[in-house]
Amino acid sequence: MHRFNVEYDEPIDEPDVLERRYREQLDGDDLVVLLAEDSSGFAQLRYKTQIYSDAPDAYLEELYVIPDRRGEGLGRALMETAMEEARSHGADHMDLGTSEDDTAARGLYESLGFTNREGRPDGPVMLYYERDL
Repeated sequence: MHRFNVEYDEPIDEPDVLERRYREQLDGDDLVVLLAEDSSGFAQLRYKTQIYSDAPDAYLEELYVIPDRRGEGLGRALMETAMEEARSHGADHMDLGTSEDDTAARGLYESLGFTNREGRPDGPVMLYYERDL
């Protein structure tokens, strides 16, 4: 996570702080982190309850592959594993967010059946908003 944020020039706490937070959160059952065998990438899922179904909702919080391993199918493998993990956890839905200019990620997600269209293929584009509090 630290390397991911540093690469994209995003603020991030030091690795020891992140490690403590991960240890605390991984003790629960709402966070799952999937690591590539050689630690060259990871997918991070968060589960939450929803009102639309009795099944949990799976949110892909992060997907990251180190730069020198991109284009080798590792992101796809992590995504497929994340979707299988979510299904085995009982989830019936997965959502995620990515930036408009991350065309590689968007292409991957769309090739796996994710859409940013609401309700139907020609429906309105769904938007994701955020802000600091």
